[in-house]
Formats: sequence, C-alpha cells, structure tokens
Amino acid sequence: MMSLWSLLSPRRKMHCYALLDSDGRCRALRESTVMPSAPGWVQIKEVRICWLGQELPVGEIVLPRQQFSRPRAMVAA
Repeated sequence: MMSLWSLLSPRRKMHCYALLDSDGRCRALRESTVMPSAPGWVQIKEVRICWLGQELPVGEIVLPRQQFSRPRAMVAA
C-alpha cells in the first residue's frame, strides 16, 4: 500500500548545484531538492562531470528569482 501512495504523491524537483572556489572554478557538483547551505554553491542548469576543475560556461548558472511582495487586499472579517 505504501508503494501506491509513493506513486501518487508529488515529488520535489531535483536541482543541480556547483561549488565554486574563489577563482570561479568548479570544485564539486551536486543534485538535491534543497540548496546547500554552505557558501560558494550556485544553482546550475545541468551537471557535467567535465566541468570539474574548470570555469563554468557562461549561461549555465541559474539566477535566483526575485520574490516581489504584492500588497494584499484587506478583507473584512
């Protein structure tokens, strides 16, 4: 029965991350549902092992989305 629930429940999307050193070279790659908390990790579009020790190609880093706060309408209780 548990396997049926696991098939029907929504799964969190896996994201790709790269650890960049101070020179901008890729030192580690990771796939996870949450962003690593240590400094130096950036989200990337895909994981490619050949990037280890190299600078990431332009356009592979995913820019964080800006979250805009919209004013909410007042609702009478």
